[in-house]
Amino acid sequence: MSHFTSEDEALLQSMLRQLLQSVKEKITGAPSVECAEEILLHLEETDENFHNYEFVKYLRQYINNTLGSVIEEETEKCTSAQNQGEVSGYDTLVQRVTKKTRESKEYREMMLALKNVMMVVVESLINKFEEDRMHNKELDSKTYKECQSGYYTDNCSDSDSSFNQSYTFMNQEQLQLLAERLDPIQPKEVRQEALQTLCSAPPSDILNSESWPSLRKHLTMSLSDPDATFSEKILRFYAKTFSSSPFNMTREVYTSLAKHLELCFLSGEYYLPISAGLDVSNTDINHLLKKVRLLNEYQKEAPSFWIRHPEKYMEEIVECTLSLLSVKCEPSPEFLSPVYFLALLDIKAVWFKKWTHAYYSRTVVLRLLEKKYKSLVSEKQKFSYTGPDLQYIYFVHSLCLLGRLLIYKQGRNLFPVQLKNRKDRVSLSDLLILFTELIYYSPSYPKTALTVQTDNYSPASLVTEILQVFCDQMGSAAECLYTDAVIDALLHPVQSLLSGTEMHINCLETTLIHVADILARIAAVEDGLSLLLYGGNENSSKEDSPTAVHVIVEFTKNLLHDDISLLSGSELLPVVKGAFIFVCRQMYRTYEGLQVLIPYGLHESIAEAWKKTSLLSERIPTPVTGANSPSSISQESKHISLLEETLLDALLNFSATPKGLFLLHSTGTMNDCVTFMFSSISKKKQVKFGNGVIVTQMATTPTGAVALQSSGFIKALVTELWALLECGKDDVRITQPRYTPVDPIDQSCQKVRSYLREERII
Repeated sequence: MSHFTSEDEALLQSMLRQLLQSVKEKITGAPSVECAEEILLHLEETDENFHNYEFVKYLRQYINNTLGSVIEEETEKCTSAQNQGEVSGYDTLVQRVTKKTRESKEYREMMLALKNVMMVVVESLINKFEEDRMHNKELDSKTYKECQSGYYTDNCSDSDSSFNQSYTFMNQEQLQLLAERLDPIQPKEVRQEALQTLCSAPPSDILNSESWPSLRKHLTMSLSDPDATFSEKILRFYAKTFSSSPFNMTREVYTSLAKHLELCFLSGEYYLPISAGLDVSNTDINHLLKKVRLLNEYQKEAPSFWIRHPEKYMEEIVECTLSLLSVKCEPSPEFLSPVYFLALLDIKAVWFKKWTHAYYSRTVVLRLLEKKYKSLVSEKQKFSYTGPDLQYIYFVHSLCLLGRLLIYKQGRNLFPVQLKNRKDRVSLSDLLILFTELIYYSPSYPKTALTVQTDNYSPASLVTEILQVFCDQMGSAAECLYTDAVIDALLHPVQSLLSGTEMHINCLETTLIHVADILARIAAVEDGLSLLLYGGNENSSKEDSPTAVHVIVEFTKNLLHDDISLLSGSELLPVVKGAFIFVCRQMYRTYEGLQVLIPYGLHESIAEAWKKTSLLSERIPTPVTGANSPSSISQESKHISLLEETLLDALLNFSATPKGLFLLHSTGTMNDCVTFMFSSISKKKQVKFGNGVIVTQMATTPTGAVALQSSGFIKALVTELWALLECGKDDVRITQPRYTPVDPIDQSCQKVRSYLREERII
């Protein structure tokens, strides 16, 4: 018990207060063990950190050491009786073991020992309590005299060490007096002394007191005190309260801080023009950011606790947060609103992701957004400001928030929304088209510390990440992505390249890779594949408008033939080729997709490109130490080698269907594809499900069977299977002879034989 923390000290002090009250009301002398049990049970129900205290861990270990053997012995006896039918049911078993344990000699001795120890401990705590009270009384008197003389020191440490803080227990009268002395109309010295006393009192006492409403009011007002040191102490008190008090108490502190910030923005205290930027080294700005950060830290932690409390508590936090973020700076929107400061500290809106993760809280957030705070969703978005850093941070935060909203049906129901700067309402389809256009028309974002190291905050990367999540969610994908309008927007740069239309795209290769990634995810799902192959209902009657599959295949063939002049000589061209080949592969791996692609002769284009790439990879010189630009040579070699494998893999996957296997045979690359597959399987030491299907398809044709045989695949498979049958993995650990089956043929042999027959190997 020598490693007590400040939380353990607070627990002991709370127990002491309740024990002392029980002493006064129930007994004369030392408190009973039964009274201590009641208090511990009460604390366990009300304190969510109860089991983390070292004191509680000590008690648990003490009980386990004393009664562990007794409980085990009684459990064995009762279990034996239960098996014989004398005891039935788990609850009855637990009750009997508990009853027998409490009647045991060891239990009585333990309770007597605990009672004797408690008598000594309580007596010691009472004496310590009186000594501390007298000491604090003298200290308060000394501090008051020093304040009168103009001298003031800050002993309100925010350290977690129990050696650096001591709590002062206060009754209701003292707390009421404290609330009066914290009134902003009081002299500065009086308020400073009262705040010092407040910091030395247990937060639970303050939040549970009858004076807390008036205290909260005065603390909220004092957060705007021109003396930064004074308001800083209040923030420390808030932070200490957040970390050491239960949720039902801290919510009041959170709402107090949120309301203070809302009043500050409404009063015009923070009229900061966007064009002027933001100097975080400024004392006032730094202090404001500290308040917002404290708010944001609580936002990210609250979802871990509010499920255990009434919904009204959670709703109170959500509403005061949305109310703060809905504040608009008047008279002009060109001033920084609260969202800017929150976005600066939590650029990807992690707090909102956590709030909408669970249905319990998501329904409240979305309901309030729809009924009272819809303006948060329809905020005006701009992409060019004099202060680009701030505006870009605000944009990223808003983009992440909107992307999270659209995952859920209730969030999608918020659309369409009306914007101030346009007549037509913004529909869900309009927003998805805007997202898609951001992939290739996104503005040049500032190369600040946020973006110089990584591309995670670029508009294209953020939008791609959002669309990837949509693809994984069947509901949001069907409602948001599976429309001809969105597919046309995705294919816009592809169609422009095919038609030779001039484009203004920041990074063409990256854009095409992002587009191909989304198209491949859409093609991987049955409904998405149908949309790409046949189009939506609105375009089904337009014969002159080709469906997406035709645009994709035509563009892929042009890539393979190096007919896209804008990409000629690009270092990322092999990566772009691989990305669009994978989109086509997702389509021709199915019978319907293959039927649509056959007229284009894509298999021939891929085979031709592979032969050309294979010859090219042989000519690339091996990097030599000391040669010029070895890194560039190795990078080029890496891209070409990767493309060569991608092309072979694409050809191999034609054999997923019988007709595709025939097309693969016509290219004359069957042996190369099987050798590639065998090499891949040998490296990974396992046969993937897709490869098993391909092997089965190939084994149905003479050419395929010969290719499998000549590659060494069949020999390696049979050798491995026989090795497993002859000496399994379990043989290494078994010292006794195995059980000999009485069946003529072991069942495991029959399974292997059946598998070999299915694969047409025997």
